[in-house]
Amino acid sequence: MKRFFGGHDTSADEFPVSQTEQEWRERLDPAQFNVLRKHGTERAGSSPLNAEKRSGTFRCVGCGKPLFETAAKFESHTGWPSFTQPLQGAAATTEDRSLFMTRTEVHCADCGGHLGHVFPDGPRPTGLRYCMNGVAMAFQPE
Repeated sequence: MKRFFGGHDTSADEFPVSQTEQEWRERLDPAQFNVLRKHGTERAGSSPLNAEKRSGTFRCVGCGKPLFETAAKFESHTGWPSFTQPLQGAAATTEDRSLFMTRTEVHCADCGGHLGHVFPDGPRPTGLRYCMNGVAMAFQPE
């Protein structure tokens, strides 16, 4: 589902969950704010969610929306938590032309927060690798 237009447009009025930049800064820690609201990237291998194997749900740290189930998680050896697919209606995508290349950026469908990118080099059944920033998510065990 595409809900973004023209690069990194995460204007508040386009999403069910919206806050001002100041409200986001108060709600999120600096690393979370940098990734979710400024399209940053955490350092590879820095997220404890990389090793998370318990059954449960990965949620957006900005708004709490369920994004991925543990069953969709796999070890990509990239240094970031990776998944084969998001939950139905959880993610929105847009074309990202930064860094002199074209990639597909993944955002939370409810708050527009930047989560990471999706690549066509994942395992079956989807062949996709949703490469997510762990700092953008919280894990809720079953």
